[in-house]
Amino acid sequence: MLKSKLTNTFTEILPGDPNLENSRRQVLEAVYSFVNPIQTSNPSLLHVSKEMQEELDFSDNDIRSKEFLDFVTGNVVFPNSKPYAMCYGGHQFGNWAGQLGDGRAINLGEINHWAVQLKGAGSTPYSRSADGLAVLRSSIREYLCSEAMHHLGVPTTRALSLSLTGDEVLRDMLYDGNSAYEKGAIVSRVSPSFLRFGNYEIFAARNDIKNLKTLVDYTLKTHFPELGKPSKDTYISFFQEVTNRTLDMIIHWQRVGFVHGVMNTDNMSILGLTIDYGPYGWLEGFDFGWTPNTTDRQHKRYRYGNQPNIGLWNLYQLANALYPLIEDAKPLETILESYKTNFETKSQNMMRLKLGLAKELDSDIDLIMALEHNLHASETDMTIFFRKLSEFQKEHPEDGIQLIQDAFYVPSEIKDTILSQWNQWFLDYATRLKDEDTSYDQRREQMNKVNPKYVLRNYMAQMAIDKADSGDYTLIDELYQLLKKPYEEQPNSAQWFAKRPEWARHKVGCSMLSCSS
Repeated sequence: MLKSKLTNTFTEILPGDPNLENSRRQVLEAVYSFVNPIQTSNPSLLHVSKEMQEELDFSDNDIRSKEFLDFVTGNVVFPNSKPYAMCYGGHQFGNWAGQLGDGRAINLGEINHWAVQLKGAGSTPYSRSADGLAVLRSSIREYLCSEAMHHLGVPTTRALSLSLTGDEVLRDMLYDGNSAYEKGAIVSRVSPSFLRFGNYEIFAARNDIKNLKTLVDYTLKTHFPELGKPSKDTYISFFQEVTNRTLDMIIHWQRVGFVHGVMNTDNMSILGLTIDYGPYGWLEGFDFGWTPNTTDRQHKRYRYGNQPNIGLWNLYQLANALYPLIEDAKPLETILESYKTNFETKSQNMMRLKLGLAKELDSDIDLIMALEHNLHASETDMTIFFRKLSEFQKEHPEDGIQLIQDAFYVPSEIKDTILSQWNQWFLDYATRLKDEDTSYDQRREQMNKVNPKYVLRNYMAQMAIDKADSGDYTLIDELYQLLKKPYEEQPNSAQWFAKRPEWARHKVGCSMLSCSS
């Protein structure tokens, strides 16, 4: 089965590390190091993404086989697989961190032009002081979220499977000195490529221009062939394309209220895909200042409202890395400046779609800013608010505040000035809708295509984790099935269209999370 599927174009074309010893070290003049996954004691398959199963041409009989289980847990290295870990660097929280690399991700090869990677399959030369393993807690979050994001229409890496290793892994979940053993797990991740900004930064930082050019040329030929043969002009076009994709990805994040949590340059896909699902979260109460990452609690560098700015900052670092191949700063600066203008335009257009506005009027910016002010002032659930707003009727603006009552976390606070501001906003919104040519049904249909009813709230993921820790894995599949159709009503699942429960407001895993996994 698998013997005929796997190819290894990445390792066949790009320069590798000649040192085959799996020891922590600085790896020079290489894009990757060969390394094998560790053996697990008693692996078991918990879930398989049906869509990715079909994309990779695995039959139902295939996924029930021991061969498949061995493949997605790394227990057997097949003859035509050459597992490897990638070398890359990165800026972490604004500071250059030097060599990082795949510390707990091992790539198995490609199937149908999809790179297949195991997260949590053991240490690599890039693991530094870590063990290269992953726990069930973080693996459930990554598995469910990557597939959920795809169905939301957000560019993302994907997941093929979720497995238990049968081994226990020691983790200090809150970095407070209280380590405990947790169930070990492996996610089989898939993507057209797992290349990150940091893959290019590491060569530029080391002044290894030869291998920088080799990697960029490979990237062009493999993933951007439409841009033409490698040249200075093509490198500029490449940077423009990466900039466009990165901005589009972040606009989608803002649209659905997703906060990545760790937008380091080593977590930025060169293809503009959401990659590395660590301490992410969805907005509950609308708040530009919210971050799900405990490590970022003080400075909030990666807060929701700052994601577009960080995307630009990261692109500056990529531009610096590519500069030696172009040797002309002006075209790169022009592209970076255009990011700012394009963000303003695309962000406003995104908000118009969320509000059901087809026409573009200059006054829309005032309506949008007033709305964001009200959402901030009253702890309003973002997902519920925009979904319920589709039911608003311009003929009855006085009913607006009642329509969105379920979105308020503390309804008793909606009084006096805040109530007056909301009522005024609904009057203004009703007036604005009179400029539209669409009917109520048309507007509602359009709004419900961009405003999801269901997202993977942290408390939902934590409930699945808590059940899984006790041996009940049914909620993993329930949430997986729910999130395949996030824009549909799904009346039998309406219990998930609800505000975060009060018990989850400060519960570990439901509010902020650490990078520990």
